[in-house]
Amino acid sequence: MAAAGSSPTIVEYFGGEDGYRCGYCKNESGNLSHGMWAHSMTVQDYQDLIDRGWRRSGKYVYKPIMNQTCCPQYTIRCQALRFQTSKSHKKVLKKMLKFISKGDVSKAASEEEPMDSHVEDAVSCDFVHRSESHVSEAELTPLNEEHTDRVEKEDEGKGETKEEVNVKKAELASLQIRGDKDAAVPGEPSSSTKTVHAPPKPGKGADLSKPPCRKAKDIRKERKLQKLLQNQRCTLEGSPLQAEHQALLLQNSKSTANQPKSIEDFIFVPLPDDAPHKLEFTRFLCDSPLEAENPPNGPDCGYGSFHQQYWLDGKIIAVGVIDILPYCVSSVYLYYDPDYSFLSLGVYSALREIAFTRQLHEKAPDLCFYYMGFYIHSCPKMRYKGQYRPSDLLCPETYVWTPIEQCLPLLELSKYSRFNQDAKAVDEDGIKELGRVRVLHKRTIMPYSVYKKRRKGPSDEASIQQYASLVGQTCSERMLLFRS
Repeated sequence: MAAAGSSPTIVEYFGGEDGYRCGYCKNESGNLSHGMWAHSMTVQDYQDLIDRGWRRSGKYVYKPIMNQTCCPQYTIRCQALRFQTSKSHKKVLKKMLKFISKGDVSKAASEEEPMDSHVEDAVSCDFVHRSESHVSEAELTPLNEEHTDRVEKEDEGKGETKEEVNVKKAELASLQIRGDKDAAVPGEPSSSTKTVHAPPKPGKGADLSKPPCRKAKDIRKERKLQKLLQNQRCTLEGSPLQAEHQALLLQNSKSTANQPKSIEDFIFVPLPDDAPHKLEFTRFLCDSPLEAENPPNGPDCGYGSFHQQYWLDGKIIAVGVIDILPYCVSSVYLYYDPDYSFLSLGVYSALREIAFTRQLHEKAPDLCFYYMGFYIHSCPKMRYKGQYRPSDLLCPETYVWTPIEQCLPLLELSKYSRFNQDAKAVDEDGIKELGRVRVLHKRTIMPYSVYKKRRKGPSDEASIQQYASLVGQTCSERMLLFRS
């Protein structure tokens, strides 16, 4: 996937360090994760990493230790092509449309609504494996000096870099609060709620001998259709197809009327010329470890990290950060103007990004998922992400996707759960050949089997083994693990 001449993925692995404060349950040391610093990263490598439970915060890439951390964080993806707007989603879209087209801010819209957020399919990449006996000096490829300088400059002042990483980890929760738009969304009324009606008084109840009342809109549509049929009567008069034709028109009219609106019907509806407000969007690349790529078979904007700006009447009111990857749009975080929180910008931006994912799919058919970060069932305010349906959660042990409806009963029983119910299933991309892990050492790329022989000092095999098992065989053979 990486474009010719683009930088390879270069990471420094830090391992699983001491626990730090959890932004969800406020446990002072319960949040446990593995972490690494990405000096550069290809979009395909990041795609494969998030499909193994990793996420990035700036250049820091982390993976929760799911069976130990206080609040297990499950990667969640929304199937954007099959996305169904819920009642609460439609309410937000209508509110925005009403505000822009009429300038109306209803009482419901004026009430502060919590900001909420945004969510890919695991893809195994073919890789040519060669046995260790075929490793030659030709494989000890000198790394491009520009790439090496970048790593070594970032590696200078190591204490400062690690301190920044610790700050990143310590403040990760606060980043996620804005970053994943992590806040609760008012839930929809439960479908199990029953309304008890008192029996009608004599003479006041519905007359069952008469047809039920009909909506005025349906009556108008039928009258219009009857008028159309009347005009066509001359051409169809006496024809045996007349009855069939009329029935077909009625059926089509009914199906069209009952067709639920898509997300595009709300977002891309034409506005009147005298609309009091104007909402515009701009998109441009932003700084991130992801290397921008623009292959001919990809989306017009290319792959990489982007800022999406929301402009209202010439004033910027929100900025969303997204990663466009080979198989998904991944939501990173959203900045917004609190003066416009009545528009539920978190929900609205998530819906816009789902619609954007569907647009990108038209040019890049493989791109069809929307990633919303992590779903945290043990934190009630984070459950709103499950309302973007249909959605799947990633099994933390086998890295296969499971419909969220099948996961929720398991999470009710235990905050940590293996979703794959096949007891024999294993991580298909688990590490099999540690010697093939690619290492960057002293400006030279080499397999771990060669690095191990050249290395002086105590063995670091345990750390390499842990790193490889977490990123998987495919990524471990494609990415460069920096060793000083």
